[in-house]
Amino acid sequence: MKRIKIAEILRTEPVGTEVTVKGWVKAFRNNQFIALNDGSTSNNLQVVVDFENTDEQTLSRIKFGAAVSATGTLIESQGKGQKVEVKANSVEILGDCNPDEFPLQPKRQTLEFLRENAHLRFRTNTFAAVFRTRHALAYAIHKFFNDRGFYYIHTPVITASDAEGAGEMFRVTTLDLDKLPRTESGEIDFSKDFFGRSTNLTVSGQLEGELAATALGEIYTFGPTFRAENSNTTRHLAEFWMIEPEMAFYDLQDNMQLAEDMLKYVIRYALEYCADDLKILEERLIEEEKSKPQDQRSEMTLTEKLRFVMENEFVRLTYTEAIDILKNSTPNKKGKFQFPVEGWGTDLQSEHERFLVEKHFKKPVILTNYPAAIKAFYMRQDDPKEGVPGPTVSAMDILFPGIGEIVGGSQREERYDRLVNRMQEMHIPEQELSWYLDTRRFGSCPHAGFGLGFERLILFVTGMTNIRDVIAFPRYPGSAEF
Repeated sequence: MKRIKIAEILRTEPVGTEVTVKGWVKAFRNNQFIALNDGSTSNNLQVVVDFENTDEQTLSRIKFGAAVSATGTLIESQGKGQKVEVKANSVEILGDCNPDEFPLQPKRQTLEFLRENAHLRFRTNTFAAVFRTRHALAYAIHKFFNDRGFYYIHTPVITASDAEGAGEMFRVTTLDLDKLPRTESGEIDFSKDFFGRSTNLTVSGQLEGELAATALGEIYTFGPTFRAENSNTTRHLAEFWMIEPEMAFYDLQDNMQLAEDMLKYVIRYALEYCADDLKILEERLIEEEKSKPQDQRSEMTLTEKLRFVMENEFVRLTYTEAIDILKNSTPNKKGKFQFPVEGWGTDLQSEHERFLVEKHFKKPVILTNYPAAIKAFYMRQDDPKEGVPGPTVSAMDILFPGIGEIVGGSQREERYDRLVNRMQEMHIPEQELSWYLDTRRFGSCPHAGFGLGFERLILFVTGMTNIRDVIAFPRYPGSAEF
């Protein structure tokens, strides 16, 4: 008989029919009741074993973590806790699991322990919920852009450019590191390398995305990006996924509206389609919060926080206005900020961003028009404004409660001369990016885009507190396990 997924059985409840289910044992009580889960849902299906007519060897092998197949009749449950159950007439052990050797136990495990056993943590309720939610969010993002007529573009993973100008890149090479070829001046001779030049893993698909947007109109990328940044924190990864839309004929206002609409759309999708998983994650978060001092506990539950973002209009204000608020805030005056806000030009930290969202406005915030000195070369330069101490660019960052910045974007500099001047100021070689400058030479137009770190979004939606817990196999300084 063909296997039916547990999610399908619980959705349709075909009482009276014979079914075959397969999954892993979550619990086995009284030599009779199996809690079975196949990963298709956070909910288990109870399988009732006829222990009097099942051989003892089979019963002894029904252990936590074992894979089993059961065939029987779906009936209305006689006990509490479930509406239906399978009255099994046969049970087959597909894969044994020795509880004395299995690293996971049917009890609460610390996240640190599960991180060390990342190859097995999918089997826990928490991580199964996280990764089902991750899938749903990825699908929602594709659906959002597809329904709006965007085209999905695959930008290269191996590039010869540094889109951010930061220089924190992973080099790609086939050269023998023990016998590196050298030029007469002693530098590494990359002409002997596979691509005939120095290459690295991409830090962003934005620049290539702009090429497509200036022909197709509206595009997005959704792929892996890499940063060789030695940041051993709960918010940074060396390998992560980015969503980067680029839109021709968009200005900064259009850009902000699209980003706000997208975030609300995917959060609404999660609330509608991931309710069971979010319930598990909310319960986990409530337990975690109990161990914190009262003044450090969140004022909202997980679902309240998600609805807070979905149901509120995002506050929009300039960086200059934000600096005035922060400079005159009580935490800044009393020295409570780890990084004091001394004036215009300060690079805002997560504590500043969270203050604006959680304490001052109590709404999501979009900050705009940042100082040019702290932003990338490709951002459009603003005309001077009265009351603003220095040059600014048409940039925007979206700030969320509990996490700070979640989206960063800008209107791109479409004026060839202004872009070249900015590149020269930042010592970015024009020859290396001549292909990028061609978009400004031939049919240039106003355009804009933004980047959303996918793992940051999943952190927010799932309530997890460490970014290493929302990607299957995290890569960070000193660790490339599995």
